[in-house]
Amino acid sequence: MNTLWPQELRSELGECVRLDRATLEAHAGDKWHAATLPEAVVLAQTTEDVVRAMRFAHERRIPVTPRGAGVGYVGGCVPVHGGIVISVAPMQRIVELNTADGIAVVEAGVLTADLQQAAREQGWFYPPDPASAKESSIGGNIATNAGGPRCLKYGVTRAYVLGLEVVLANGDILRCGGRTHKNKQGFDLTGLFCGSEGMLGIVTQATLRLIPHPPARAALSASFPQFTMAAAAVQNILAAGHLPCAMEITDGFTLAAARSYLGPSSLPEEAQGHIIVEIDGQQHALPDELRAIRRILLETGADDVQEADNEENVERIWQLRREFSYSLKATGLTKLNEDIVIPRSLLVDLVSWCQNLQQETGIPIACFGHSGDGNIHTNIMVPRDEAGHERRAESDACVNRLFQWVLSHGGSITGEHGIGLAKAPWFAEAVGAVAFRVHREIKQALDPLNILNPGKMGL
Repeated sequence: MNTLWPQELRSELGECVRLDRATLEAHAGDKWHAATLPEAVVLAQTTEDVVRAMRFAHERRIPVTPRGAGVGYVGGCVPVHGGIVISVAPMQRIVELNTADGIAVVEAGVLTADLQQAAREQGWFYPPDPASAKESSIGGNIATNAGGPRCLKYGVTRAYVLGLEVVLANGDILRCGGRTHKNKQGFDLTGLFCGSEGMLGIVTQATLRLIPHPPARAALSASFPQFTMAAAAVQNILAAGHLPCAMEITDGFTLAAARSYLGPSSLPEEAQGHIIVEIDGQQHALPDELRAIRRILLETGADDVQEADNEENVERIWQLRREFSYSLKATGLTKLNEDIVIPRSLLVDLVSWCQNLQQETGIPIACFGHSGDGNIHTNIMVPRDEAGHERRAESDACVNRLFQWVLSHGGSITGEHGIGLAKAPWFAEAVGAVAFRVHREIKQALDPLNILNPGKMGL
């Protein structure tokens, strides 16, 4: 390959191309541990910048790694073959926010929280809520089909994507879907790109569905002496006809870490299970629903129930949930965060299996997450041996055993982080031989030179 191409790219596209070491290093990886330097970074300001960069790369067969905000957890934007990183992070315009049509048209670099705030100011709502909403971009959310706690009631990112502008591997611009809330014109190309992890095209603009913002929200948090009671409470709430917007569950190990990190008064000392239930809707309806859910929690064995009936207090309850991850990091152990999904009825089975694995191996395992949809963040906490070295090989073996258990019980190895590099070794087994072949055929059809995010998903 011509080694002078980075300078040629800069001459052709101008100042949006960066070749300095600091920029290359800043675009070498995400929140996963792997990193590889690209040879050039394109900080795209417009769709035309992406088109020109892709045409340049396609003509020369240069690998291209698309990148949003770079806050993924599976190495999805690591440029493993060098080449060009095309970042859409500078593309941060909210092009249109039309409440009459119930849509927002945004560039791919718009931060999720910024769109939510803009919609909220007009009384409208963009529900997808990944934990990284303040730092993750709409383009990245689409690439991974991001979820979050609220997807129990409102669904994941895909449910809000009406139309896309996508730059394909050869530089062509594909516009699929549109601004209508119903659209059955041909194949669901819009859905094809949701969760495609930048391997089929680069999303530059999205038309997203908005809904009216619920006028009020409320929440409860409850501690239980046994995890099985917390899991039963989840099922009992749903069985009683309630559909909270979020239900989060936490195991005893995580609660103990939180008490150590936040102080003994943060949670009851004897708590081995904890759930947070958030509801929203009309102000006049919430008090009755709060009382009904509180009764279910107490009848299921909760020994500490707290209520929040306004925005400020609801956020206070959620702040405790946000501290759980920091609490685990404060243990000093390396946290391998696996976002597995299981059928909701298997919550107790998962935690029991993890406790048995912990007893067998001596490697701590912490479980917390979205109990309403079975998306449980199962954290393998990597300990150190007597010499101070991380027991990484044994911990990686635990990850493999976790994935095998999840797949054997009808689950998924990822609910919102994606496959990327981190989960590529298990991808073919997870989806099956025929589905894996179809993935490869779709990739070949849209990117025959295999220049878009090569090396990911085991394809």
